[in-house]
Amino acid sequence: MAEVHHLGPGVDVPASELAWRFSAAGGPGGQHVNTSNTRVELLWDVAASPGLPDDVRRRLVSRLGPTVRVVASDRRSQAQNRQLALERLAERVAAGLHQPATRRPTRPTLSSQRRRLDAKRRQGDRKRERRGRWDDA
Repeated sequence: MAEVHHLGPGVDVPASELAWRFSAAGGPGGQHVNTSNTRVELLWDVAASPGLPDDVRRRLVSRLGPTVRVVASDRRSQAQNRQLALERLAERVAAGLHQPATRRPTRPTLSSQRRRLDAKRRQGDRKRERRGRWDDA
């Protein structure tokens, strides 16, 4: 059976749908960086993924685009960067699927309105006191 990657709630992707590219990572590291292909680029074509339910596909395409691209070059080994790229892809997919709670408008309670008006009244009294002191001089 083919390997399947679990990327989020209701999103299981066969390994055959993921496209991997490897290249030399830039930056410091000397000879090791220059000679080994440790940088990993992971591509997933969300729009063409047959295993996704239609509503999940629409949400992911609208939020992440038709193709999701993740790059990892943080570690020295290609295997660690592959794992890191899969984790980053899962984070992206989870963020794309996240449904924020709908805000229900509420009214302020009577006591909170009273507290607010009392605070405004106290502040006004404070300012009125300041004015009276300096005007007499």
